[in-house]
Amino acid sequence: MVILDIKLDNLLIFHDFSMNLSYPKKPVHTTIENEHLEGRSNFRYKKLVVLMGANATGKTALGKVLIGIFNFIYRKEANKLFPLIDNCMAPASFSIDLAFPEHTLYRITAHIKPKHNINDEYSSEHVDVSVRHVSILKNDSYETAVKRLVATESPGKDYYGKILESVPELSWLFEDPFASDGRQRPINPADYDLYADILKSTLQTLDPRILKVEKVPNVDNSYAIFYPNHTVLIQDGSITSPDKLSSGTKDGVGLAQLITGMKLGTYAFFYCDEKFSHIHTELEKSFLSTMIDLIRPNCQLFFTTHNLDILDMDLPLHSFAFLSRDYGSDHHISCTFASEYLKKNNVSLRNAVENDLFSTVPSAAEVYKLAER
Repeated sequence: MVILDIKLDNLLIFHDFSMNLSYPKKPVHTTIENEHLEGRSNFRYKKLVVLMGANATGKTALGKVLIGIFNFIYRKEANKLFPLIDNCMAPASFSIDLAFPEHTLYRITAHIKPKHNINDEYSSEHVDVSVRHVSILKNDSYETAVKRLVATESPGKDYYGKILESVPELSWLFEDPFASDGRQRPINPADYDLYADILKSTLQTLDPRILKVEKVPNVDNSYAIFYPNHTVLIQDGSITSPDKLSSGTKDGVGLAQLITGMKLGTYAFFYCDEKFSHIHTELEKSFLSTMIDLIRPNCQLFFTTHNLDILDMDLPLHSFAFLSRDYGSDHHISCTFASEYLKKNNVSLRNAVENDLFSTVPSAAEVYKLAER
Protein backbone atom coordinates (compact mmCIF):
# COMPACT_ATOMS: atom_id res chain seq x y z
CA MET A 1 0.00 0.00 0.00
CA VAL A 2 1.43 3.37 -1.03
CA ILE A 3 0.05 6.90 -1.24
CA LEU A 4 0.08 8.51 -4.68
CA ASP A 5 -1.89 11.66 -3.98
CA ILE A 6 -3.60 13.35 -1.06
CA LYS A 7 -5.85 16.39 -0.83
CA LEU A 8 -7.02 17.88 2.48
CA ASP A 9 -9.40 20.70 3.29
CA ASN A 10 -10.35 22.04 6.72
CA LEU A 11 -8.51 19.24 8.52
CA LEU A 12 -6.24 20.51 11.32
CA ILE A 13 -4.10 23.26 9.76
CA PHE A 14 -4.62 22.09 6.19
CA HIS A 15 -6.93 24.05 3.91
CA ASP A 16 -6.96 23.38 0.18
CA PHE A 17 -3.76 21.35 0.65
CA SER A 18 -2.42 18.85 -1.89
CA MET A 19 0.59 16.56 -2.15
CA ASN A 20 1.35 14.34 -5.12
CA LEU A 21 3.71 11.41 -4.60
CA SER A 22 4.16 10.13 -8.11
CA TYR A 23 7.02 11.20 -10.34
CA PRO A 24 6.82 11.14 -14.14
CA LYS A 25 10.34 10.31 -15.27
CA LYS A 26 12.73 7.61 -14.10
CA PRO A 27 15.96 9.17 -12.76
CA VAL A 28 19.13 8.31 -14.67
CA HIS A 29 21.09 7.72 -11.46
CA THR A 30 19.36 7.09 -8.15
CA THR A 31 20.30 5.65 -4.79
CA ILE A 32 16.77 4.35 -4.16
CA GLU A 33 16.09 1.33 -6.30
CA ASN A 34 12.77 0.18 -7.73
CA GLU A 35 10.68 3.23 -6.91
CA HIS A 36 7.69 1.71 -8.63
CA LEU A 37 4.86 -0.67 -7.90
CA GLU A 38 6.21 -4.21 -8.12
CA GLY A 39 5.43 -5.66 -11.54
CA ARG A 40 4.52 -2.22 -12.93
CA SER A 41 7.79 -0.46 -13.76
CA ASN A 42 6.08 2.64 -15.17
CA PHE A 43 3.88 3.12 -12.12
CA ARG A 44 6.38 5.22 -10.19
CA TYR A 45 5.96 6.53 -6.65
CA LYS A 46 8.21 8.19 -4.11
CA LYS A 47 9.33 5.47 -1.74
CA LEU A 48 10.97 8.00 0.56
CA VAL A 49 9.55 11.41 1.47
CA VAL A 50 11.82 13.58 3.61
CA LEU A 51 9.54 16.26 5.06
CA MET A 52 11.19 19.52 6.06
CA GLY A 53 9.88 22.92 7.09
CA ALA A 54 9.78 25.47 9.87
CA ASN A 55 7.89 24.87 13.11
CA ALA A 56 4.08 24.73 12.81
CA THR A 57 4.10 24.06 9.07
CA GLY A 58 2.39 20.69 9.33
CA LYS A 59 5.04 17.96 9.54
CA THR A 60 3.49 16.38 12.64
CA ALA A 61 -0.05 17.49 11.74
CA LEU A 62 0.16 15.64 8.42
CA GLY A 63 0.97 12.43 10.28
CA LYS A 64 -2.00 12.97 12.62
CA VAL A 65 -4.35 13.50 9.68
CA LEU A 66 -3.09 10.38 7.91
CA ILE A 67 -3.55 8.33 11.09
CA GLY A 68 -7.12 9.59 11.30
CA ILE A 69 -7.82 8.82 7.64
CA PHE A 70 -6.27 5.34 7.82
CA ASN A 71 -8.21 4.50 10.97
CA PHE A 72 -11.42 5.79 9.40
CA ILE A 73 -10.93 3.61 6.32
CA TYR A 74 -9.75 0.55 8.26
CA ARG A 75 -12.13 0.70 11.22
CA LYS A 76 -15.00 2.40 9.35
CA GLU A 77 -15.52 4.76 12.27
CA ALA A 78 -16.23 8.40 11.44
CA ASN A 79 -15.24 9.50 14.96
CA LYS A 80 -11.63 9.10 13.80
CA LEU A 81 -12.21 12.07 11.47
CA PHE A 82 -14.32 14.46 13.53
CA PRO A 83 -11.54 15.56 15.95
CA LEU A 84 -9.44 16.59 12.94
CA ILE A 85 -11.90 19.19 11.67
CA ASP A 86 -10.59 22.73 12.09
CA ASN A 87 -13.78 24.75 11.59
CA CYS A 88 -16.91 22.76 12.40
CA MET A 89 -19.11 25.41 10.76
CA ALA A 90 -17.50 24.81 7.37
CA PRO A 91 -17.33 21.68 5.18
CA ALA A 92 -14.25 19.45 5.45
CA SER A 93 -12.93 16.82 3.07
CA PHE A 94 -10.10 14.53 2.06
CA SER A 95 -9.21 12.58 -1.05
CA ILE A 96 -6.48 9.96 -1.07
CA ASP A 97 -5.17 7.77 -3.90
CA LEU A 98 -3.75 4.43 -2.73
CA ALA A 99 -2.05 1.76 -4.84
CA PHE A 100 -2.01 -1.86 -3.70
CA PRO A 101 0.28 -4.79 -4.61
CA GLU A 102 -2.60 -6.49 -6.42
CA HIS A 103 -2.16 -3.78 -9.08
CA THR A 104 -5.19 -1.75 -8.15
CA LEU A 105 -5.50 2.01 -7.70
CA TYR A 106 -8.15 3.28 -5.29
CA ARG A 107 -9.43 6.79 -4.69
CA ILE A 108 -11.22 7.26 -1.37
CA THR A 109 -13.00 10.59 -0.95
CA ALA A 110 -14.88 11.83 2.09
CA HIS A 111 -16.93 15.00 2.50
CA ILE A 112 -18.03 16.08 5.98
CA LYS A 113 -20.94 18.46 6.14
CA PRO A 114 -20.75 21.45 8.49
CA LYS A 115 -22.73 21.67 11.70
CA HIS A 116 -25.82 23.88 11.78
CA ASN A 117 -24.97 24.97 15.31
CA ILE A 118 -21.58 24.91 16.99
CA ASN A 119 -22.89 22.84 19.90
CA ASP A 120 -24.37 20.11 17.68
CA GLU A 121 -22.80 16.66 17.69
CA TYR A 122 -21.34 15.11 14.54
CA SER A 123 -22.96 11.90 13.34
CA SER A 124 -22.67 9.45 10.44
CA GLU A 125 -25.22 11.60 8.61
CA HIS A 126 -22.57 14.28 8.20
CA VAL A 127 -20.25 11.99 6.21
CA ASP A 128 -20.45 11.20 2.50
CA VAL A 129 -17.88 8.74 1.13
CA SER A 130 -17.09 7.52 -2.36
CA VAL A 131 -14.64 4.82 -3.44
CA ARG A 132 -13.48 4.29 -7.01
CA HIS A 133 -10.87 1.88 -8.27
CA VAL A 134 -9.25 0.66 -11.48
CA SER A 135 -6.78 -2.05 -12.36
CA ILE A 136 -3.23 -0.86 -13.01
CA LEU A 137 -2.33 -2.21 -16.43
CA LYS A 138 1.13 -3.50 -17.32
CA ASN A 139 2.30 -0.29 -19.02
CA ASP A 140 0.37 2.14 -16.85
CA SER A 141 1.91 5.11 -15.13
CA TYR A 142 0.04 6.73 -12.29
CA GLU A 143 -1.00 9.48 -14.67
CA THR A 144 -2.56 7.09 -17.22
CA ALA A 145 -4.25 4.98 -14.54
CA VAL A 146 -5.73 8.00 -12.80
CA LYS A 147 -7.27 9.22 -16.06
CA ARG A 148 -9.27 5.99 -16.22
CA LEU A 149 -10.04 6.27 -12.52
CA VAL A 150 -11.56 9.73 -12.97
CA ALA A 151 -13.59 8.46 -15.93
CA THR A 152 -15.16 5.61 -13.95
CA GLU A 153 -18.80 5.93 -13.12
CA SER A 154 -19.51 7.57 -9.79
CA PRO A 155 -20.67 4.95 -7.26
CA GLY A 156 -24.12 5.21 -5.77
CA LYS A 157 -24.65 6.58 -2.27
CA ASP A 158 -24.68 4.17 0.64
CA TYR A 159 -23.66 4.00 4.29
CA TYR A 160 -19.94 4.85 4.43
CA GLY A 161 -19.10 1.66 6.34
CA LYS A 162 -20.57 -0.44 3.53
CA ILE A 163 -18.74 1.57 0.86
CA LEU A 164 -15.37 1.24 2.61
CA GLU A 165 -15.64 -2.57 2.71
CA SER A 166 -14.37 -2.66 -0.89
CA VAL A 167 -10.99 -1.11 0.07
CA PRO A 168 -8.18 -3.67 0.63
CA GLU A 169 -6.69 -3.92 4.11
CA LEU A 170 -4.35 -1.08 5.06
CA SER A 171 -1.17 -1.46 7.11
CA TRP A 172 0.75 1.35 8.77
CA LEU A 173 3.17 2.27 11.54
CA PHE A 174 3.60 5.82 12.86
CA GLU A 175 6.30 6.79 15.33
CA ASP A 176 6.05 10.28 16.81
CA PRO A 177 6.80 12.02 20.11
CA PHE A 178 3.16 12.05 21.15
CA ALA A 179 0.73 9.32 22.12
CA SER A 180 -1.37 8.38 19.09
CA ASP A 181 -3.26 5.53 17.54
CA GLY A 182 -0.27 5.08 15.29
CA ARG A 183 0.35 1.35 15.44
CA GLN A 184 -2.12 -0.74 13.54
CA ARG A 185 -1.23 -3.85 15.51
CA PRO A 186 1.13 -4.70 18.42
CA ILE A 187 4.35 -6.68 18.17
CA ASN A 188 3.66 -10.35 17.59
CA PRO A 189 5.02 -12.56 20.41
CA ALA A 190 6.96 -14.54 17.80
CA ASP A 191 8.93 -11.34 17.06
CA TYR A 192 9.85 -10.38 20.64
CA ASP A 193 13.43 -11.66 20.29
CA LEU A 194 14.00 -9.75 17.06
CA TYR A 195 12.73 -6.54 18.64
CA ALA A 196 14.95 -7.13 21.68
CA ASP A 197 17.98 -7.49 19.42
CA ILE A 198 17.15 -4.35 17.43
CA LEU A 199 16.36 -2.47 20.65
CA LYS A 200 19.76 -3.46 22.06
CA SER A 201 21.68 -2.30 18.97
CA THR A 202 19.70 0.94 18.78
CA LEU A 203 19.97 1.90 22.45
CA GLN A 204 23.64 0.93 22.80
CA THR A 205 24.37 3.14 19.78
CA LEU A 206 22.58 6.04 21.47
CA ASP A 207 24.00 5.37 24.94
CA PRO A 208 27.25 3.34 25.17
CA ARG A 209 26.78 3.01 28.96
CA ILE A 210 24.08 0.42 28.39
CA LEU A 211 25.47 -3.04 29.13
CA LYS A 212 22.70 -5.13 27.61
CA VAL A 213 19.02 -5.23 26.70
CA GLU A 214 17.04 -8.41 27.32
CA LYS A 215 13.50 -9.68 26.98
CA VAL A 216 11.87 -10.07 30.42
CA PRO A 217 11.00 -13.77 30.81
CA ASN A 218 7.34 -14.74 30.98
CA VAL A 219 6.07 -11.16 30.50
CA ASP A 220 4.67 -10.17 27.11
CA ASN A 221 6.40 -7.33 25.26
CA SER A 222 8.60 -6.36 28.22
CA TYR A 223 12.32 -5.58 28.10
CA ALA A 224 15.03 -4.67 30.61
CA ILE A 225 17.78 -2.12 29.90
CA PHE A 226 20.80 -2.84 32.08
CA TYR A 227 23.13 -0.03 33.19
CA PRO A 228 26.11 -0.56 35.50
CA ASN A 229 24.14 0.58 38.56
CA HIS A 230 20.47 0.35 37.67
CA THR A 231 17.90 -1.23 35.36
CA VAL A 232 15.11 0.39 33.34
CA LEU A 233 12.05 -1.56 32.22
CA ILE A 234 10.01 -1.11 29.04
CA GLN A 235 6.55 -2.65 28.80
CA ASP A 236 4.33 -2.29 25.72
CA GLY A 237 6.52 0.60 24.58
CA SER A 238 6.20 2.52 27.87
CA ILE A 239 9.33 3.30 29.92
CA THR A 240 8.89 2.74 33.66
CA SER A 241 11.60 5.22 34.74
CA PRO A 242 11.93 7.72 31.87
CA ASP A 243 13.97 10.14 33.99
CA LYS A 244 16.83 7.61 33.98
CA LEU A 245 17.16 7.70 30.18
CA SER A 246 18.46 10.55 28.05
CA SER A 247 16.03 12.15 25.60
CA GLY A 248 17.80 10.54 22.66
CA THR A 249 17.73 7.10 24.28
CA LYS A 250 13.99 7.42 24.92
CA ASP A 251 13.47 8.25 21.25
CA GLY A 252 15.37 5.08 20.41
CA VAL A 253 12.63 2.89 21.89
CA GLY A 254 10.11 3.90 19.24
CA LEU A 255 12.83 3.96 16.59
CA ALA A 256 13.58 0.30 17.30
CA GLN A 257 9.87 -0.47 16.94
CA LEU A 258 9.84 1.17 13.51
CA ILE A 259 12.96 -0.65 12.31
CA THR A 260 11.52 -3.95 13.54
CA GLY A 261 8.34 -3.33 11.56
CA MET A 262 10.37 -2.54 8.44
CA LYS A 263 12.51 -5.66 8.79
CA LEU A 264 9.51 -7.91 9.32
CA GLY A 265 7.44 -6.45 6.50
CA THR A 266 4.54 -6.22 8.96
CA TYR A 267 3.51 -2.82 7.66
CA ALA A 268 3.51 -1.08 4.28
CA PHE A 269 3.42 2.59 5.26
CA PHE A 270 5.77 4.19 7.79
CA TYR A 271 5.79 7.69 9.28
CA CYS A 272 8.84 8.62 11.36
CA ASP A 273 8.22 11.98 12.99
CA GLU A 274 10.64 13.95 15.16
CA LYS A 275 12.51 10.89 16.44
CA PHE A 276 15.93 12.52 16.04
CA SER A 277 15.54 15.88 17.78
CA HIS A 278 17.91 14.70 20.54
CA ILE A 279 20.17 12.48 18.43
CA HIS A 280 23.50 13.43 16.85
CA THR A 281 23.29 14.37 13.18
CA GLU A 282 25.66 11.63 12.02
CA LEU A 283 23.58 9.00 13.78
CA GLU A 284 20.41 10.40 12.22
CA LYS A 285 21.94 10.01 8.79
CA SER A 286 23.06 6.46 9.61
CA PHE A 287 19.61 5.44 10.85
CA LEU A 288 17.88 7.01 7.85
CA SER A 289 20.26 5.22 5.48
CA THR A 290 19.43 1.93 7.22
CA MET A 291 15.69 2.59 7.00
CA ILE A 292 15.99 3.35 3.29
CA ASP A 293 17.69 -0.01 2.78
CA LEU A 294 14.77 -1.66 4.60
CA ILE A 295 11.97 -0.15 2.48
CA ARG A 296 10.43 -3.19 0.80
CA PRO A 297 8.61 -3.24 -2.55
CA ASN A 298 5.17 -1.61 -2.43
CA CYS A 299 6.10 0.25 0.78
CA GLN A 300 6.69 3.90 1.64
CA LEU A 301 8.50 5.92 4.32
CA PHE A 302 7.76 9.49 5.45
CA PHE A 303 10.59 11.00 7.51
CA THR A 304 10.39 14.44 9.16
CA THR A 305 13.48 16.38 10.14
CA HIS A 306 14.94 19.84 10.76
CA ASN A 307 18.47 18.59 10.14
CA LEU A 308 20.04 20.28 7.10
CA ASP A 309 22.78 17.65 7.03
CA ILE A 310 20.20 15.23 5.59
CA LEU A 311 20.28 17.40 2.46
CA ASP A 312 23.87 16.27 1.87
CA MET A 313 22.86 12.63 1.60
CA ASP A 314 22.90 11.19 -1.91
CA LEU A 315 19.13 10.97 -2.34
CA PRO A 316 16.88 11.80 -5.33
CA LEU A 317 15.66 15.39 -5.43
CA HIS A 318 12.09 14.19 -5.66
CA SER A 319 12.44 12.64 -2.19
CA PHE A 320 12.62 16.04 -0.48
CA ALA A 321 9.34 17.80 0.32
CA PHE A 322 9.20 21.25 1.91
CA LEU A 323 6.18 22.45 3.86
CA SER A 324 5.78 26.21 4.12
CA ARG A 325 3.21 28.55 5.61
CA ASP A 326 1.84 31.68 3.99
CA TYR A 327 2.02 34.27 6.75
CA GLY A 328 -0.85 36.26 5.22
CA SER A 329 -4.39 36.27 6.49
CA ASP A 330 -5.18 32.61 5.79
CA HIS A 331 -1.85 31.04 6.89
CA HIS A 332 -2.12 28.57 4.01
CA ILE A 333 0.17 25.50 4.15
CA SER A 334 1.69 24.33 0.87
CA CYS A 335 4.04 21.54 -0.17
CA THR A 336 6.87 21.87 -2.68
CA PHE A 337 9.19 19.08 -3.81
CA ALA A 338 12.82 19.96 -4.57
CA SER A 339 12.48 18.39 -8.03
CA GLU A 340 9.94 21.08 -8.99
CA TYR A 341 12.72 23.69 -8.92
CA LEU A 342 15.98 21.78 -9.23
CA LYS A 343 16.26 19.49 -12.21
CA LYS A 344 19.72 18.01 -11.77
CA ASN A 345 21.06 15.98 -8.87
CA ASN A 346 24.44 17.75 -9.15
CA VAL A 347 22.83 21.01 -7.98
CA SER A 348 23.42 21.80 -4.30
CA LEU A 349 20.09 21.26 -2.58
CA ARG A 350 21.56 22.51 0.68
CA ASN A 351 22.51 25.84 -0.89
CA ALA A 352 18.99 26.18 -2.26
CA VAL A 353 17.46 25.56 1.18
CA GLU A 354 19.90 27.87 2.98
CA ASN A 355 18.98 30.59 0.47
CA ASP A 356 15.31 29.94 1.29
CA LEU A 357 14.28 28.83 -2.19
CA PHE A 358 11.42 26.81 -0.66
CA SER A 359 10.30 29.48 1.86
CA THR A 360 11.07 27.31 4.87
CA VAL A 361 13.18 29.74 6.92
CA PRO A 362 11.04 30.98 9.85
CA SER A 363 10.70 34.63 10.73
CA ALA A 364 12.65 35.64 13.85
CA ALA A 365 11.44 39.25 13.93
CA GLU A 366 9.44 38.79 17.15
CA VAL A 367 12.42 37.15 18.84
CA TYR A 368 14.64 40.18 18.23
CA LYS A 369 11.94 42.45 19.64
CA LEU A 370 12.29 40.72 23.01
CA ALA A 371 15.54 42.52 23.70
CA GLU A 372 13.89 45.89 23.03
CA ARG A 373 11.14 45.52 25.66
